[in-house]
Amino acid sequence: MKRALVVMVALLAMVAFVSGVMAQAPAKTEKPAAPAVEKATPASAPEKAKPADKPKSDKPKAMKFAGAVAGYEAGKMIKVKGSKNKEMTFDVTGDTKMKGEVKEGSKVTVMYKKDGDKVVATSIAVSAEKPPKKAPEKK
Repeated sequence: MKRALVVMVALLAMVAFVSGVMAQAPAKTEKPAAPAVEKATPASAPEKAKPADKPKSDKPKAMKFAGAVAGYEAGKMIKVKGSKNKEMTFDVTGDTKMKGEVKEGSKVTVMYKKDGDKVVATSIAVSAEKPPKKAPEKK
């Protein structure tokens, strides 16, 4: 009888613990947890860690173009002829930063970004004109 009582108490205890565990709802996670990065120790074989993916920003990447001014309309557009006769036209907005006075034929560097099918100048820097070299005087 004592033995039956001990077995009965043990069974009831197991049922109580198991039913408590089974009744718990599984934890829901919105995003899976990122795996922890382990540091390699000198004793272990070195493994190459993959660089973390950088989130892509919506901001367009700034690009650069240099050449001579082929055409310019203040506040509207600038046409620049670069090396190898490559010619680009940029929209000029109120946000475009101007450094120097733009004239046809002057050398400029245009920082720009692509906005859909438009090419918008973010800054225009005019290169200082170099004075022509004087020939050495003969005596």
